[in-house]
This record gives sequence, C-alpha cells and structure tokens, in this order.
Amino acid sequence: MKSATTFLMFQGQANEAIQQYQQWFSELQVESLTYMENSQQVAMAVLHLKGLKMMVNDSVIQHNFTFTPSTSIFVECESEEEIDSLVAQILEGGQALMPLDNYGFSKKFAWIQDRFGVSWQLTYN
Repeated sequence: MKSATTFLMFQGQANEAIQQYQQWFSELQVESLTYMENSQQVAMAVLHLKGLKMMVNDSVIQHNFTFTPSTSIFVECESEEEIDSLVAQILEGGQALMPLDNYGFSKKFAWIQDRFGVSWQLTYN
C-alpha cells in the first residue's frame, strides 16, 4: 500500500470550504490546488492539517448523497480557548450533533457538522 488519505468530495463548495478551513485552522496548509477549466470549482486540492492529509474536490457528477456525520475529522485542541473558539466558528451555519460539554471521556468535547456537511469532533482534556 502506498498511502491512505481522507478524501472530501463536495458538489460546488470545495473552494469555499478550503477558504473557510484556512480561517478556522491557521496551521492548515494547501499543498496543491487546481481548478476545473474556466471555473472556480476544485478539480483537486491536497491539504495538510497537523499531520492529516486531505484530498478535496468538486464532483462533476451530481450525487444523491453527501457527507455522513459518522465519518468525522477528530481534532485535539491545546487549550480551552482554542476549543471554545473553534466550536463557535464551526457552529456558524452548522449544527451541534453533541454540543460542547464534559461527557466524562473529555473535559470539553463537541461533535459538530459544519455548514458544508463535514463533521468535526473536537476535544480538550
């Protein structure tokens, strides 16, 4: 096996999502980003966030499915301020699947679906 990578397929919102994720996560690096001809739709992008490699694109084929909350990106925050800030930002236009709280397994934890449908689990211990 050469590699295994998280792949996020959007339907016309990939560029907007990448820009939003760059605002939320200052550590996010865009390794490469190519657009479809004469368009702002993403043909392919490769992102890196704290060791996680993600491939992102806009599908040229319309699908009857989108992201599922059961697949999520898990983020371990370094401070209470960081988790509080990220949760507030991601909730703008999104929804809390598990609101920020102490669930026993984490001092602070939230499971949030962002406005693009991508799910994020954030934890601080």
